[in-house]
Amino acid sequence: PVKIGSLLILVFVSWMLFTSSYKKIEKWIICFVSLIGLSFIIELSMVHIEWNQALTGWTVPTFPLGAMPIIMSALGAVVMPHNLYLHSEIIQSKQWNLEDEHIIAKQLDYEFMDTLLSMLVGWAINSAIIIIAAATFFANKVPVTELGQAHQMLIPLLGNSASVIFAVSLLFSGVSSCITAGMAGGSIFAGLFKEPYDIHDAHTKLGVAITLVAAFIVVLLIQDPFKGLVYSQVLLSIQLPITIFTQIYLTSSKKVMGKYANKKLFKILLWCTGIFVTILNIMLFISLFKNV
Repeated sequence: PVKIGSLLILVFVSWMLFTSSYKKIEKWIICFVSLIGLSFIIELSMVHIEWNQALTGWTVPTFPLGAMPIIMSALGAVVMPHNLYLHSEIIQSKQWNLEDEHIIAKQLDYEFMDTLLSMLVGWAINSAIIIIAAATFFANKVPVTELGQAHQMLIPLLGNSASVIFAVSLLFSGVSSCITAGMAGGSIFAGLFKEPYDIHDAHTKLGVAITLVAAFIVVLLIQDPFKGLVYSQVLLSIQLPITIFTQIYLTSSKKVMGKYANKKLFKILLWCTGIFVTILNIMLFISLFKNV
């Protein structure tokens, strides 16, 4: 079922990317994310949650033994470094440098808030998944080792409707991620030829195709989809420092950004964030080597 479903999603996402404009895809993504958010709000209303404990989990970091891969996969799933490249491409493609200073400043503020909102929505959805899992599976001491099992286990705990909502929300999450990953792949590949993202251009098409087909091949090769999901997000997390430090360097460069370069206080905050993520990755490697 996973491989057949992956093929259907590959066909659907390819159709969307190769036949739709960016504006149309943006509307679809907003629709998908809205449905995902609504699904998890419904799920949260169905379970009993100790919000004091949830708040503690949000604000007080803990590193249980053997949990680093899950922690880092959650970080990779929230930030998704390829989407940072995509956001940069969206800004560049609008050629604001040709506008007057007032429009440039206004649009940069808008894109900052847009990117921040995207990160917060990703964080909220991933937080909802973790809270629901803790309130259902962990609280009832139900071990879950695959997504299909999670779906089946939700039925006796919360009822059939909850399991259906859970499945639908994950489906839309996967479709949204595939769409943005394909666009990011097309954007990066076209960028190697100093070209903007343009789905009518051969380089963009090839970048999108390589990204989607490569992901599908990986799905065909892995034996355990659940572990594959976790470790694919871990790989995103491992790559994250490269993306962070590259973008800090570029956005702090007056040669690149002019008067819009990062201010000193903001640079300190960004460097601290990059160093923190790097330390987490070092902890991940240490935990992995200890288990070898």
